[in-house]
Amino acid sequence: MARVGSQPAAKTSMVSTIKAYSLPLILFAAAMFYQLFVIPNSFPPSHYDVLEIKRYVSIEEVKEAYEKISAKWNSGDEVPSTSDFVKIQYAYELLTNPSWKKSYDIFGIDEHLHVIERVKEQYADESYSKIELPLLDATVSDPEDVSLDVITSKDFESLLENTHPLLIQFFSFGSKRCAQFLDAWKRIASLLDGVANTGRVELGDLQLAAYLAEKKPTGQPFFRNGLPSLVAFPPDCKTADCVLRFEGELSVDAVTDWFATTVLGLPRILYYTRDTLVPKFLAKGSPHKVKVILFSKTGERAAPFVRQAAKIYWAYASFAFVLWREEDSSYWWNGLGVESAPAIVFLKDPGLKPVVYHGSVNNSWFSNIMEQHKQQELPQLRSVSSMELGCNAQGYSRAGEDTTTWYCAVLVGRLGPELDKMRETMRRVQESLSSNSDLKAADKDESFSPAAAALINRRLTFAWLDGEAQKKYCFFCLHTDVSSETIYETCGPRRDMTDVPRLFIVRYKRNFTEDNMKVETKPKSIWDTLQGDDVDPASQLVARYNGSDEILQIIEWISKIIKDGDSRDLPAF
Repeated sequence: MARVGSQPAAKTSMVSTIKAYSLPLILFAAAMFYQLFVIPNSFPPSHYDVLEIKRYVSIEEVKEAYEKISAKWNSGDEVPSTSDFVKIQYAYELLTNPSWKKSYDIFGIDEHLHVIERVKEQYADESYSKIELPLLDATVSDPEDVSLDVITSKDFESLLENTHPLLIQFFSFGSKRCAQFLDAWKRIASLLDGVANTGRVELGDLQLAAYLAEKKPTGQPFFRNGLPSLVAFPPDCKTADCVLRFEGELSVDAVTDWFATTVLGLPRILYYTRDTLVPKFLAKGSPHKVKVILFSKTGERAAPFVRQAAKIYWAYASFAFVLWREEDSSYWWNGLGVESAPAIVFLKDPGLKPVVYHGSVNNSWFSNIMEQHKQQELPQLRSVSSMELGCNAQGYSRAGEDTTTWYCAVLVGRLGPELDKMRETMRRVQESLSSNSDLKAADKDESFSPAAAALINRRLTFAWLDGEAQKKYCFFCLHTDVSSETIYETCGPRRDMTDVPRLFIVRYKRNFTEDNMKVETKPKSIWDTLQGDDVDPASQLVARYNGSDEILQIIEWISKIIKDGDSRDLPAF
């Protein structure tokens, strides 16, 4: 009875075992089928397979294999179809060209592959003997031209030691696509001059090319989009692990925009039309900033060095682009004095004539011209510019650290027509002192010369303040001489329709007892230098002007203040 009962139990145990292992066995069989049949058939055969030879054989063996196949065609033993003939002929031409074979063997690059389908379609209904040979054009460009800015492994090491970002183009001497891209590359390199280093690596430099190429799971190096291929090293990137690869359209505009935006993190500069420039750019811009308008014929995005300047000078200037159209030429000529594109316009103070430059620009020229025009003729006194203007008690005069006494003449008021009119007056005061021609005719006894001498020697600076936005500084400088009822005509939010700009001058005098103290070179604001508890390196004395807006009278007052400040030991705070 026991043995009879054990047979069903054993049978049940075997069924359970089969059930337990059936799913893993099915999955294993499916995996093997996928590996052995599906994957190999999912990829096209290599050009070596077409010639029925092993991969990576020599060019001589490729020729021998082709001769065996063509011998059958010539004898009439076999008549290939047009499709087979094209594939075999293509493989033969590709693998017998040393440059193409090397690129194909090492990096899997096959830039002529489209030729197969084109020729098959062209000769679909004709005999293979009608096909025009060769299929591929092996014309090589001038080596001297193609070898432009080629770098070696040694050059690469020295470039990485440089702090500049780096853009590298990978190319092959035998590639027509690379030869066609050469002019665009020259333009890209010129636009990046001064912003980044550039260089080209030929695939013949196997060690460097393989190091910087992408890697397949098998470890084979490859370039995803073929040649030419662009790789960028951002700032502080020194290895292949942090490089950025360009995958867009190989055009000058696309490459430079990608490099400036993605690699360098530079701001974009927007395009405006004649209808949008005023309301969307000029009217919305900060009043203290110089407006830089660049006119372009092509509509290309801003060059990287222009965008770099926009980042460097963001505290001083706003930038805009305009696409030049001939139908708008009279508008731009009448409004800004622009005759044609390319051109650059600097709009400074209200009422001041635009500064216009015509012609193409490069990095060094643009940097110099930006430094020259970054400030308004009468700049706004702000925390970011107070040290540079010499209008900060924690800093020094524009004349140098050895200067003991210097001055800042400051116009303050709320933004509006009254302030614009007075700013124009103060610019004329500054121009008169700079040229000194008006003073010679009006002042034979040279009573105005202290102001002229101080301006020429950089001991006198002219600036303006926004009485509403910079109300603390405005109230502080005017509260002792202006009544509480009328001070709001100049400082703080507008209470009525009255706006009264006012002029004051600050004398700075070096505190010699504080020369050895450690000076904080970047105060939080101009207001902090006035209300802080620490002793500043320079004392300050404020004098307010109560005269008319006549230029000669203002100059006379400034000269008197400077003469007294230089010769008398006046009280200060």
